[in-house]
Amino acid sequence: MTPRVFAYDTTLRDGTQGEGFALSVTEKIRVAHLLDELGIAYIEGGWPGSNPRDVAFFAAAAKERFQFARMTAFGSTRRAGISCDHDANLAALVAAEVPVVTIFGKSWRFQATDVLGISAEENLELIHDSVRWLSARVDEVIFDAEHFFDGAADDEAYAMASLEAAASAGAKFVVLCDTNGGSLPTQVGGLVERVLAKVGCPVGIHAHNDGEVAVANSLEAVRRGATMVQGTINGYGERCGNANLVSILPNLELKMGFHVVGAERISRLTHVSRMVDELSNNVPLARQAFVGQSAFAHKGGVHVHAVMKDARAYEHIEPTLVGNGRRVLMSDLSGRSNVVYKAREFGYELNPSDPATRTVLERIKQMENAGYAFEDAEASMKLLLAEAHGHRPHYFTIEEADVTTSLLADARRHDVDESHRTRAIMRVQIGDESVPMVQYGNGPVDALGRALEAVVVRAWPVVHEVRLVDYKVRIMDSGDGIGATVRVLIRASDGKQTWTTVGVSSNVIEASWRALVDLYEYKLMEEGIPGVASSTHGAVFSA
Repeated sequence: MTPRVFAYDTTLRDGTQGEGFALSVTEKIRVAHLLDELGIAYIEGGWPGSNPRDVAFFAAAAKERFQFARMTAFGSTRRAGISCDHDANLAALVAAEVPVVTIFGKSWRFQATDVLGISAEENLELIHDSVRWLSARVDEVIFDAEHFFDGAADDEAYAMASLEAAASAGAKFVVLCDTNGGSLPTQVGGLVERVLAKVGCPVGIHAHNDGEVAVANSLEAVRRGATMVQGTINGYGERCGNANLVSILPNLELKMGFHVVGAERISRLTHVSRMVDELSNNVPLARQAFVGQSAFAHKGGVHVHAVMKDARAYEHIEPTLVGNGRRVLMSDLSGRSNVVYKAREFGYELNPSDPATRTVLERIKQMENAGYAFEDAEASMKLLLAEAHGHRPHYFTIEEADVTTSLLADARRHDVDESHRTRAIMRVQIGDESVPMVQYGNGPVDALGRALEAVVVRAWPVVHEVRLVDYKVRIMDSGDGIGATVRVLIRASDGKQTWTTVGVSSNVIEASWRALVDLYEYKLMEEGIPGVASSTHGAVFSA
C-alpha cells in the first residue's frame, strides 16, 4: 500500500503571525474551505484562548461542513501552579468544540527553567497533565514539542522525556518543532529516527524557514519516518515563514510516492495558492516552485525549441498536475521557436523557415533592445504578431495631443484639488471623422487616459467595460538621470480577462500613451470589431 502522510495546515494560525498577512473571520472560513477541497487532513483554525477573532472563527466554523479536514484548535499546556480544571486556556480549547486540539509545550530545558521560570520536572508535569486532561474531552490531542531540535542539541534525554510525557498521556502525534528554524536536514533526519525508536506514537514535523531549508527538513523528516507534516500555504509565517506546503505536497505526492491529498486534488494546488494570496491581499510570488507564474516559463530559444519537441527537456513535472500551465516568453533571447510557439498560442500559424518569421523575431529583438519587454505584456505581443501576420486591425489615428499641468508655487500645500490642475486636449481621427476631446485628471497620464477613453467609448461602447488595474514605470538607464528612457506597463481588465500592454519612450507621457493605445486596440480586436484606420502612433505630442 502507498504510505500515508497527514498534511496539517496552520495558515490560519501560524501563517497569520507573519508580517503583512492577515485574514478576517469570513476570509478564514473561505481559506478553510479551500484547504478542505485540496484534501488537507488537519486545519489549525487559530488559538481560541488568545483573541476574540479566533473565538468568532471557531463559532462560525462549527456551522460549516468539511469533507476531508478535521478542524483543530491550538493552545498551550496549563499554566504552572494552576490545575487543568481551572486553566482558562484549556477551557477555551474545549469550548471551541472541535475534534482535535494541538497544544505546545517546552522540550528545551533552557526554555523551561530560564523562560518559564519553573523546574525541568514541573515542565514535564505540565505536558503530561494537559494532554491527559484534554484526551478525556476531545477526540484527538496532538503535542507540538516547541524548540525540540535546539532542546535536543542541548540535552537530548530531556527533549525525549518531553515527548514521552505527552505520548504516555494519550497524544495521537508528537510533533518535532524547529521553532527557531536553524536546523539542517542532517540533524532533523537522525533525530526523527531516534524519536521513533524511543517514543511509542506517530511523529510529525513542524519546520520554520529561517535557514531556507524548512521544506528540505520536512521532506527529510518524512523520508525518515514522520507521518505528519505541518506547514502553511505559500510559506507564510513569523519571521522568514513556515515550511511551504505548496512545495511539500507535490514533492511528497508526485516524487516520493506518499499519499497525502491524492493526485486528483493536488491539481487544485495552484488555485489554492493564488486564492490565499488574493484573500490576504498579497502579490503571488512569480518564481514560487510548482505554482508560480514563472515556474514553467521558458525564455531562451534553445529551451523553447527543446520543449516544443518534448517538455521533459526543461520541465521536472507536467504543469497541469498541480494546476499550472506552460508559458513561452518573448525577448531578445528568443529564437524562432519562441515566435512560432507564441503565435500558435494566439491562433496564428507561422512557419519557422519562413523569412517573415525571422523578420518578426528581429523586430522583437530590436524593440527589446530599445527597452520593450514583452514577457509581461502579452497583449502588446499579440498585437505585434497579428500585425506581422497581416491581421492587425487599426481603429483610430491620434492627430494631436497636448497635456498641460499647472504647478503650485508652494509645493508643500496639500489643500488643492489636483484633479483639475492637469488638462489633456486631443484630436482623434476615426474613419472620416475628426473627434476633439478635453479631459482633466490627476496628472498628465490620467488626463490623457481619460481623454482617449472618452473618444473610444463614444465610438465603441464596449470599451466602457475596461478598467485600469495597475500602472508601472521602470527606468531603463538611471545613468541618464531624469532624461532616461522609461518603460510603462499598464494592466487592464474587463471582468472576463486581464491583459497588459507596454510602451517605451524617453518621455513618460508618450510611453504611457503607447501602452494606452495598445490597451484599447487589444480590447477591440479581442471583441472581433473590424478596424477603421491604418495608423495608431502618428500623434504629435506636447506636454
